[in-house]
Amino acid sequence: MGFDLSEFQFDGEKRRQLGYQLVDRINQYFSSLEDRAVQLPLEKRTFGELHDHMPEIGENAEAVLDEICRELIEKGFHVPSANYFGLMNPTPTYMAVLAEMLVAALNPQLATLARSQLASKIENETVRWIGERVGWNRAFDGTFTSGGNEANFSALALALAAHFPQTVEDGIASIGAQPVFYASTESHHSLDKSAGLLGLGRKAMRRVPVDDQVQMDVKKLEATIQEDTRAGHKPFCVVATAGTTNSGAIDDMVAIAEVCRRHNLWLHVDGAYGAAAIFSDRHRALVKGIELADSVTFDPHKWLAMPFAAGVILTSRPEMLQRAFGVSTPYMPKITGAPLIDNFKVSVQWSRRMNSLKLWLTLRVHGRQAYEQLIDRQLQLARDFAAWVKQSENYELAVPLQLPILNLRVKGKTEAEIAANNAAVVDEVTRDGKRWISLTTVNGRSVIRMMIISYLTTEKNLQELQQALEQSSVISPQSSGSTNVFG
Repeated sequence: MGFDLSEFQFDGEKRRQLGYQLVDRINQYFSSLEDRAVQLPLEKRTFGELHDHMPEIGENAEAVLDEICRELIEKGFHVPSANYFGLMNPTPTYMAVLAEMLVAALNPQLATLARSQLASKIENETVRWIGERVGWNRAFDGTFTSGGNEANFSALALALAAHFPQTVEDGIASIGAQPVFYASTESHHSLDKSAGLLGLGRKAMRRVPVDDQVQMDVKKLEATIQEDTRAGHKPFCVVATAGTTNSGAIDDMVAIAEVCRRHNLWLHVDGAYGAAAIFSDRHRALVKGIELADSVTFDPHKWLAMPFAAGVILTSRPEMLQRAFGVSTPYMPKITGAPLIDNFKVSVQWSRRMNSLKLWLTLRVHGRQAYEQLIDRQLQLARDFAAWVKQSENYELAVPLQLPILNLRVKGKTEAEIAANNAAVVDEVTRDGKRWISLTTVNGRSVIRMMIISYLTTEKNLQELQQALEQSSVISPQSSGSTNVFG
C-alpha cells in the first residue's frame, strides 16, 4: 500500500507530542548553556562524511527526532555556549527561537505584498525601527538579507547603479573604464567575493592600509583615489567598517564621509557587527558618522542575539533599490495602489523567508533597553578582561579595545616566536573542548582572538578562561601570573 500523503502533517495528537518532545529538548539545551562545553575533546572530534543511503521507507518520528537531537547536542559544536569566545555568533534569544518555529509553520512568502500582507508589513516596520536608530534625517529604506555577505553585495550593486545607471542593463563594459572601490586591509572578505560576482573583478577592490588603531588610513585612501583617477579608472564607492571581524576596529566614518563628498563617491558602512551600537544611547558615539552613509550593512544575527539568518541592507537613497533590483513580471501578483514596494523589486532574493519576525518579536517582548543593557554589559566585561591582559606578565594587548573583541598575544622577542606561542596557547586552551578562542592576524601580526558575544557569558566564564590561558605550558611555570580582575 502506498504512502498516505496526509501523513506529512500527522494528526493533531502526534503534532502535539512531537512538538512537546522538541520543545523539551530545546529547553534542556538552553538550561545547559551557561556552563556547556563548546565541543568534544580533540581526540573525540570527527570530520568525515556521512555515508547513509537515502531512506526509501520512513522510520518512527519520535525515535528519529530523539536521535538527531541527542546526536547534535552530544557531538555538536555549541556556538550558543557561554564559553564560546569565538566569532560573531551569539546565543539566540528564546523569543527568536519561537519566532523561527512560527515562521517555519506559517511559511510566509515575502516576495510580494499580495502573498504575505502582514508579514511584509512587519518586516517593513522592523527595517524602519533599525533605520531610525541609524539617525538619517532623510528618507531611507532597506530589506532583510541572508547576512552581511548578501548585504555588502547589495550595497555595491546600489553604488554601481547610482554611479553607472547604464550597467543595470548594459553591464560593466558600458562604463568604458575599470570601476574601482576602496576598503581597508582589515575589511571583510565578502567584499572580495562581491567584486568578483558583480563582474568588477576582485582586483577592482583597493585595500587601503590601516593605522596603529587598525582604522583605515584616510590620507592613504585619498592618495589611492587620486592615483586611480589619474590612471583613468573610475572610483565609485568607499566601504568603511564599523567593527572589523579580526579586532572590532571602527573606521573614522566622519573623515571618510568627507573624502567621499569631495570625490562624489558612495559611502557604504559595513556595520554587520558594530552597527548594533546604534541600539545603545550610551555607546552610540562608537559609530559616530554612520548617519553620513549612503548604505549600511547590519546583521541582527551578530550583536543582537538573533539565530541565523538575519542580515539587513539599509540605504538613505531608497530610489536606488528599485534601480538596482527592480524587474517586471507578468506572473507576480500585484496590488493596485499598495504603499509598500514588493520585496522582490528591492532585493537580491526572489522567494523570501520572513527573517524579520525574530527581531520584531524580541523587541516587542524585551524592548530596545534590553539591548542597551546587553551592549553596556559586554563592553564592560571586555574592558575588565583587557585590564587583566594589561596586568599580565605573560600576555599583552595587540590592538586597542573598541568593541567586545580582544586581540592578545604571548609576550616574546620575535614575531615568529610570538606566532608559534600564540598557536600553542590556542591549541591547549581549546583541546579539551570546554571553551573556544581562535588565532588570526591583525595588521600583519599574529594574535589570539577572543570576544564576548553570548549574553550568558559572565565574570565566572572569563575567570576560567584567564586560568586556562595562564596554565598553558607555553607560559613559564615560575610566573606569578596576573591579578584576577573579576575576583
